Amino acid sequence: MTAPRVPDAVDAGHTGGPASDGDAALRLVNPTLLLIDLQKAVDDPSWGARNNLAAERTITRLLQAWRARDLPRIHVRHDSPEPASTYRPGQVGHEFKAEAAPVPGEVVLAKRTNSAFIGTDLEARLLAAGARTLVVAGVSTSNSVEATVRMAGNLGFEVFLVADACFTFARRDWSGRLRTADEVHDMSLANLDGEYCTVVDAEAVLAALGGVVRPAQ
Repeated sequence: MTAPRVPDAVDAGHTGGPASDGDAALRLVNPTLLLIDLQKAVDDPSWGARNNLAAERTITRLLQAWRARDLPRIHVRHDSPEPASTYRPGQVGHEFKAEAAPVPGEVVLAKRTNSAFIGTDLEARLLAAGARTLVVAGVSTSNSVEATVRMAGNLGFEVFLVADACFTFARRDWSGRLRTADEVHDMSLANLDGEYCTVVDAEAVLAALGGVVRPAQ
């Protein structure tokens, strides 16, 4: 485990997120787009207040860009075994959200736990395809996204987590203080960046797609 990065003092014009490291361009090698739990379940009001209301539109842009370049795409679907879950199969919440719905030929991977690597063939599938780079988006930042990114990093994958293509919900911390969805989201990103993944925004990813390195045939 490495020591967490301590951010520099935030200047008056900074509006959130880590300071730029020289605006270095991303280098993506045959990146797999991994979309996590983007199902109608999260539209249920029981989840409470969320952040990143434009996340689904951003995810649509990423998905369209991957499709246009015929890059690998995996849709992770949560099949909750819990009777009260909005993700339980057999109800509307189990369906994919329209903005992120798979089309014929795209991989749909069903999971039953937080991490997309537990009880699935995700790791084997990626290794068989020679895929070492993942671009991750979905919900929720502080739950299935974080669990999946942590495992991906530990398994040796290069992971780029798209901050504005993820969202989460408000919740109380261990002291009982209600934290906003933005606070929960930002803390998850801070915990992950630099140790399990590189946190990026969608514009940087889309710009990098023009220089994607494809595997030798």
